Amino acid sequence: MTLHMVKLCVGANEINDLKVWQNSLLAHSERPYHRTRMVPKRAGELLDGGSIYWVIRGLVQVRQSICDVKELTDRTGRRACELIFDPKLIMVEPTPKRAFQGWRYLKPADAPVDLDGTQTSGAIPMALRSELKQALVW
Repeated sequence: MTLHMVKLCVGANEINDLKVWQNSLLAHSERPYHRTRMVPKRAGELLDGGSIYWVIRGLVQVRQSICDVKELTDRTGRRACELIFDPKLIMVEPTPKRAFQGWRYLKPADAPVDLDGTQTSGAIPMALRSELKQALVW
C-alpha cells in the first residue's frame, strides 16, 4: 500500500529555493536527496509509489516521487537515512500545514491534489492562490 511523507523545506521561502538547493546536489549526485536521522519503519510503503510533500512557508506546495530509502551510518556512528527523489517537482494544491519537527507519514487520501498545469491566463496566480488559501484557514 502506498504511503507518502510530508516534510518542512527548512530555509526555503518559495519553490525556487527548493529547486536551487536540489540543483546544487545534482552537481555531485545522480538524483536529489535529503539526509535525516530517523529511518522510516515503513520504507517499503514509501517506495510503493510514495512521494515527499514539501511544506514551504506554512503550505504544502510541491511533491517529489521517492525513488529510494537508504539506511546509512553518520559520522558519529548513528543510524541515519538518505531519501532519494525523482528530480521532477510536481506542483500541488497549496494546503496549510503547521510547523513540526522531522517528517510525518501522509496517507494518500490526505495528500493534496496535483495541479495539472493547465491554468489559463484568467486563473489565479499560484502566489496569490497560496496567500488566499492561507488567509482562509488561519
